[in-house]
Amino acid sequence: MRISLPADFRYDEVLLYLNRNAQEPLHAVDAERRTVTKAFRGQRGPLLVRIAMAADGELDVAFPLAEPDETERAAAAHYIAEWLDLGRDLAPFYRLAENDPILRKVVPRYRGMRIVGVGDLFEALAWAIAGQQISLHVAYGLKKRLVEAYGDPVAFEGRDYWLFPEAARIAGLAEEELQALKFTRSKAAYLLGVAKLMDAGELSKSSLLAEGDLAAMERRLTAIRGVGKWTANYAVMRCLRHPDAFPLADVGLHNALKLVLGLDSKPSLAEIERWAESWAGWRAYATFYLWRALTPS
Repeated sequence: MRISLPADFRYDEVLLYLNRNAQEPLHAVDAERRTVTKAFRGQRGPLLVRIAMAADGELDVAFPLAEPDETERAAAAHYIAEWLDLGRDLAPFYRLAENDPILRKVVPRYRGMRIVGVGDLFEALAWAIAGQQISLHVAYGLKKRLVEAYGDPVAFEGRDYWLFPEAARIAGLAEEELQALKFTRSKAAYLLGVAKLMDAGELSKSSLLAEGDLAAMERRLTAIRGVGKWTANYAVMRCLRHPDAFPLADVGLHNALKLVLGLDSKPSLAEIERWAESWAGWRAYATFYLWRALTPS
């Protein structure tokens, strides 16, 4: 199957982002073949896809395990388009960046990079909770242990491609079972709380999207124990795809601004808020591009 790509699209940036940590259990990047292999839940069961950049500039999608029917092909195309944010017109963001004294130092270098998303709300919130106040590497360790303990594997060529645990599975656990995976007591409680809300139908991606307004989404999420503004905005950025979500308290954002601006110390939250006023409407993308400045090419 082929998927047409927008004019501004950098496949190299997808590979780089998805290959950040060797502990990642949900997909695999083959740097030599320049492919990404990932499993996701389809209507009739798990689907395994392998994507690659075709010579004609389209995205080539293979189904290594079984030939899908038309419904499954459509589901895969929709999943990939959302995952890689292919439907986003970035021209307004690039025009904004051209006139911004901070963004114009970064954005042109990585033009075509798109926010790689997390389609499942429970996965996005669980990842954000796991990553609270710890390094990215340690967070990946928590994710790997959680996924391999309670997720579902899809086996192919001697490797398991894991599906993230469903909220219902985690909702039935005791805090001690998550603590055994090295979650702190508070993070175990937060994760169970989110899982139980989603399992009971009191929280869902569709209901949050129906809010429409970013502030309303943030209010709904921050009313949940353990979900502060950083966690809420991270989940809105990666899962709900609001382009103005802004994890203001993110340490990576602070370090990126320090690096890009050549500062002796990290900027204050007040300074960042003031700078970000000119990024209105695109603060999620501004953050993602600034994060990129921290990653060696």
